[in-house]
Amino acid sequence: QLRLVESGGGSVQAGGSLRLSCAASGYSTSRTCMAWFRQAPGKEREGVAAIHTSGSSTAYADSVKGRFAISQDNAKNTLYLQMNSLKPEDTGMYYCGAAGQDWGCPGRALTSAFTYNYWGQGTQVTVSS
Repeated sequence: QLRLVESGGGSVQAGGSLRLSCAASGYSTSRTCMAWFRQAPGKEREGVAAIHTSGSSTAYADSVKGRFAISQDNAKNTLYLQMNSLKPEDTGMYYCGAAGQDWGCPGRALTSAFTYNYWGQGTQVTVSS
């Protein structure tokens, strides 16, 4: 059983930065498709960034390209999301997920058709204007 625990959320002003972490335990995620999703109040969960941890390929939602960076430290079994130039519309609960499939990662990993077997409990990000 894989356990994912997010941390690093908080409240920042627009233009600020945060780094989210997702610590995995239970087994190694060094060859796993992993992603960050977010959900704002009243909205559906949306994919933000994805990576296959065996390589360097990444995928991002258009709304965060050039501002966010996803990475994995396999030695620490931890996934990161560096968020810069934050905007109020980035506000939401951020979740990390570990997918149950590799095919299509990371290019298709942000779509609703991609299957995620494990999720963390989420970390709140609030960006004020």
